Amino acid sequence: MQIPAPFDYVRATTVDNALELLARHGPDSRVIAGGHSLLPMMKLRLARPEWLIDINDLYELDFILRDGDRLRIGAMTRHTTLLESAEVAGHFPIVRDAESVIADPIVRNRGTIGGSLCQADPAEDLSTVCKVLGAEAVIRGPGGERILSMVDFHRGPYETAVGPDELLCEVRFPIRTRSGSAYEKVERRVGDWAVGAAGAAVSLAEDGTIDDASVGLTALGLDHTVAEAAALLRGQLPQEELFVEAGRLAAAACDPVQDQRGPIDYKRHLADELTRRVLRLACSRAAQTQES
Repeated sequence: MQIPAPFDYVRATTVDNALELLARHGPDSRVIAGGHSLLPMMKLRLARPEWLIDINDLYELDFILRDGDRLRIGAMTRHTTLLESAEVAGHFPIVRDAESVIADPIVRNRGTIGGSLCQADPAEDLSTVCKVLGAEAVIRGPGGERILSMVDFHRGPYETAVGPDELLCEVRFPIRTRSGSAYEKVERRVGDWAVGAAGAAVSLAEDGTIDDASVGLTALGLDHTVAEAAALLRGQLPQEELFVEAGRLAAAACDPVQDQRGPIDYKRHLADELTRRVLRLACSRAAQTQES
């Protein structure tokens, strides 16, 4: 039987209250919402917080809001809400792609976008999605509010820029015209962590060429987007030969490790093939928005 170490529990009522509790209990406290990542780590004694601060009553952080040329999503927004949102899917179909392959309905009903991003697991899907879309993280703490790019937010496996007395409150996504995005994942069984996955976002110019592009990989040893693929794609007409070369660059850029999910060669093959697929679909979706 796996049993967590002893801990105390308190339920926050507002963001300000949560920040006050974090400041009071110090670095030995952890916030919990869905708990699907934190609780297993506690049972294995990989995490041993002395205080759990429950933020499930922070309804002020549960929202999806269009604000000019940005879509703002609260950190307490559940996976199911993101999956079912027509507005999110309309602007960012990659989010629905990823949410449909995250765990299972039970986990999606409780888990939050903020919890996923703060866990910073290398095999976590939404981290790749946010990097590909150029999202920003809004963090609040005693010193006020600060905004970070996802590249600066994630500092490595299981490590983020959120301080022990801070809280991720919001994620902001820039809305771009004539754009499309896609995410594809290979897993050993439904709901499992990724063996490998890829995401892409593409914006088209008025003449149909690729104005901007971004490609990211999940669980394949790459903690940033594939800059070489983006440089290759810009200014080019979408075509299969271009996608093939971008896939080759993605496979070369990643650094997977051999584990129970597969050997290195197989994972590099996934980086190649999945990059081609998501670019193909993202460009197709971008072309459809251009025609409408």
